[in-house]
Amino acid sequence: MDSLTQIVLGSAVGEVCLGKKIGNKALFYGAIAGTIPDLDIVLNLFTDTLTSMEWHRGISHSLFFCLLFSPVLGFVVHHIEQNREVSFKSWGYFFFFTLFTHPLLDLFTTWGTQILWPLPQKFAFHSIFVADPLYTIPFLVCIIWLGFYKKENDKRRRLAKIGLILSSGYLILGLGVKTFVNQVVQNSLKEQQIEYQDFSTRPSPLNIILWNINVMCDDRILISNYSLFDKSPHLSFYSIPKNHHLIAPYNNYEKIKRLKKLSENWYVIQEKDSTLFFNDLRFGQMGYGKEAPFVFSFRLDFDYENADLQITENNKSPKDGLKLVGKLFDRIKGI
Repeated sequence: MDSLTQIVLGSAVGEVCLGKKIGNKALFYGAIAGTIPDLDIVLNLFTDTLTSMEWHRGISHSLFFCLLFSPVLGFVVHHIEQNREVSFKSWGYFFFFTLFTHPLLDLFTTWGTQILWPLPQKFAFHSIFVADPLYTIPFLVCIIWLGFYKKENDKRRRLAKIGLILSSGYLILGLGVKTFVNQVVQNSLKEQQIEYQDFSTRPSPLNIILWNINVMCDDRILISNYSLFDKSPHLSFYSIPKNHHLIAPYNNYEKIKRLKKLSENWYVIQEKDSTLFFNDLRFGQMGYGKEAPFVFSFRLDFDYENADLQITENNKSPKDGLKLVGKLFDRIKGI
C-alpha cells in the first residue's frame, strides 16, 4: 500500500500496543516502523530496473525481517527513551507488530509480498489497489482525532480500534467483492464457450467497485472489466495476442527468464519500429481498449554478441495518470 496508509496503520497498531504508556510517541514510532519495510525502494538508486523490482517487497516484507529487526529497534528506542514504564521486551513486541502489519496489509494488493522469505514465492490476494481512499481516509480521521486526547484517556484506544475495525472490514469486503466478480467471470466464460487456461481479477485504481480482468488462452490474452454498477453481469472481452514467439530466440537470456518469472507469465510482447516491448499484464492498462498502453512496459534492447539485453521501463507522465482518472470514474459508474 501507499506510504500514507502504512503510516496510519503503523500509528494505530502503535497506539494499541503502547499508547497508554507513551501517548503520542506511540503514534510517532508506529508511523516510522510502518514505513521501514518500503525502504527497499532505495535499491532503485544502486541497481537496475529489473533487480529493484525483483527485490521490492522481498526480504524487507518478510516475517524473518520483522523477527530480526524488532528487537534491534526495541533496543535502540528503549535506550533513547529510558522510560521505566516500558521494558525492552515491550518495545520489542511494539516494533514486531508495527513492522509485521505492513507486509500483512500488502498481501491484499496485486504485487503481494515475499512474506515467507527465503522461500521465493510472493503471496497476493489481489483484492485492493495499492492506494484506496475508502480504506485510508476513515482510518486517518480516527488517528488524527485520538491524538488530541491525553494518553490516559480510554477514547484513544477506542478510536484506534475503530480505525482498525473499519479498515479490516474494508479488506474483508474487498475479498467478498472479488469472490463475486470471479463468479461473474466464470459465468461469462462458460456462456461464451471460451476455452481458457487461467484468469485473474484485481481492483482498478482507488476503489473496489471496478475490476480489471485478464483471461489466459493459448495464443492470446482476453481483457475485460466489470463494475458493480454495470447493468448486466455479462462481460465483453477484447483480445491481445501474446506474441511470445517474438522473444523465443532469446528465451535462454537470463534477463528474459527473470522477466517471465517476475510477471508470473502474465505478459504479452509487442513490436514497435523493430523494437520489442515486454508488457506485464498484472497491473493493467492506462485506459480501456486494446490500444491503451500498459502500466508496466519494458523496452528490450538486445546485445547479441554477449547474449544479454538492456531493459528500460517506459515511464508514464502525470498527464497519462490524469487522463486515466477521468476514464476510471466514468467506467465505475457503469458508463
